[in-house]
Amino acid sequence: MSLQVEKLEHNMAKLTIEVSAEEMEKATEAVYQKNKKQISVPGFRKGKVPRKMVENMYGKGVFLEEAANDVLPTAYEKALDDCDEEIVSSPKIDVVQLAPEKPFIFTAEVALKPEVKLGEYKGVEIDKVDTEVTEEDIQAEIDKERENNSRMIAVEDRPVRDGDTAVIDFEGFVDGEAFEGGKGENYSLVIGSHSFIDTFEEQLIGKEIGSESEVNVTFPEDYHAQELAGKPAMFKVTVKEIKEKELPEVDDEFAAEVSEYETLEEYKESIKKNLTESKEKEAADQKEMAVVDAIIASSEMDIPDAMVETTQRQMVDEFAQRIQMQGISFEQYLQLTGATQQSMLAQIKPQALKRIQSRLVLEAIAAAEKIEASEEDYDAEITKLAEAYNMGEDKVRAMVGEQGKEEIMKDLAVTKAAKFVVDNAVEK
Repeated sequence: MSLQVEKLEHNMAKLTIEVSAEEMEKATEAVYQKNKKQISVPGFRKGKVPRKMVENMYGKGVFLEEAANDVLPTAYEKALDDCDEEIVSSPKIDVVQLAPEKPFIFTAEVALKPEVKLGEYKGVEIDKVDTEVTEEDIQAEIDKERENNSRMIAVEDRPVRDGDTAVIDFEGFVDGEAFEGGKGENYSLVIGSHSFIDTFEEQLIGKEIGSESEVNVTFPEDYHAQELAGKPAMFKVTVKEIKEKELPEVDDEFAAEVSEYETLEEYKESIKKNLTESKEKEAADQKEMAVVDAIIASSEMDIPDAMVETTQRQMVDEFAQRIQMQGISFEQYLQLTGATQQSMLAQIKPQALKRIQSRLVLEAIAAAEKIEASEEDYDAEITKLAEAYNMGEDKVRAMVGEQGKEEIMKDLAVTKAAKFVVDNAVEK
């Protein structure tokens, strides 16, 4: 196999890869051997038809395309190993020559890792992030817990109010005709939740239990059922029950019930501690993001579109894996949300570009400052992985392998570079 590298504009390159005629002959023979049991020709037993006979009948290239498909991935991987350039995208493959008894030649257009001309990365000025926990913050957490521990109680001595849950029967009509999906019985509707269209919920405020009323609304222009979109509708509604939310009193008993603490004061202190830790973590993340954004803005790099496209696909794949772990397939997610793979790729493009820019500048800073991960750093990372996956460290090391170790060491160096720029930033 031979390789030629032609550099193109915008950090792109064309790899011309040639697989010898001898190698293609071996691959072609392998394809014949794999398929001969399915080949049937009059006068020969099935599986016993000579290769030359098949090629005479169907053309000398009958097995060639499958042989090329078998050879191409291995040839491309070998080309990556032989290439001195760092390739950062999936290849765009083009076949140049595929003919019997001749070398197989194909090209792979790829993106090369861009060089970064770093801007100022020491002493970057950023806004200080407030991490103070206020009484309002603590009260907001308590209110959430009260909501979680609330109960619904029946109300019979007053009409519907905002915030109530009204149990209703309803039937909808457009132009005097009932429409499909517009009828429901014993439906629990939270007034003010805006889960029903237009002003439906507001028109129930003030209605008594047992009351029957007409609710007039207009379907949105972009309503999912096209036959109803933009049309006025009338719903006949009967209020059957009214329920209101009862929140628990905030006292020592409440604290003991929702936490491991016996008193309200202890519970509040624990909330303050947790909020402080959370705000400090969030502030650290915001600080790192602000510093890296500032460095990106002052740096120069020519990022090829193919590199961004590859990262977009990787991010969509990562998302698909995450939701699959929650028991939903990617196809189901697309059906439920009405999204498409193309719309997701477009939506995720700015994030993909930012991910690339951040990685490139931090790698450049690590190189400039000679920041490297140590064996101790790697050992600590293996320990973390072993604990996360409940596996022995030796097994994790074996699974990671040498190539995986190299990637982990790069990631750890980038993490160190991020800490370096944050430690050297100046808060205003």
